[in-house]
Amino acid sequence: MPIRKIPKNYSNVTGIAAHSKAEGQAMFESTLERDFLMLLEFDNNVERFEVQPIKLEWQNDLGKSRSYTPDVLVYYKQSKHKPTLYEVKYREDINKNWSKLKPKFKAAIRFCKENNWKFKLITEVEIKTTYLESVKFLLPFVRQGASSEDDMMILDDKIIQLGTTTPKELVSSIYCDEWNQARLLPTLWYLIGSRQIQIDLNSKITMSSNIWKRH
Repeated sequence: MPIRKIPKNYSNVTGIAAHSKAEGQAMFESTLERDFLMLLEFDNNVERFEVQPIKLEWQNDLGKSRSYTPDVLVYYKQSKHKPTLYEVKYREDINKNWSKLKPKFKAAIRFCKENNWKFKLITEVEIKTTYLESVKFLLPFVRQGASSEDDMMILDDKIIQLGTTTPKELVSSIYCDEWNQARLLPTLWYLIGSRQIQIDLNSKITMSSNIWKRH
């Protein structure tokens, strides 16, 4: 469970996200944190994550007690990836408040070394990408699941037959009428979001994007 409650903030977007990989409440204090949690939920390599999992305490050079609660602890499926403690910050905030943040980050690095974890600072440069937009589009379809198992099989069989194609070409090759083509799309986006059909997630997803089946 999170160590502390996130207070209401009228200058930032705060809330709780519904994520299946989150242990406890997936609270966020900014849109940047919200987007990062979304990336974690979508990432096949992530097993689970905890928001604000620990409170680090130490004394500064003047002997005064200080504390710091990092944003997210992420556990990965592959043992070669150590559990990673993330701090999510805008670059402007880091530059503006570096003198205050540096002791906190040093405490986090020290704690992670002692526990065989990693500490990583992540900013909008790594988060606010075209990949994020792809995740935002696909994740609702993944959560919803496929509406029809028959449609999944039809789409799967047809893309194997066509090879590399596009969403528009794929649904058009199955049905001539636009209503049935539209009916197939949520299942197609589910198959793409669940990686059963491949797409370049680092490019804007359109009806003309290349899609293919990994053999």
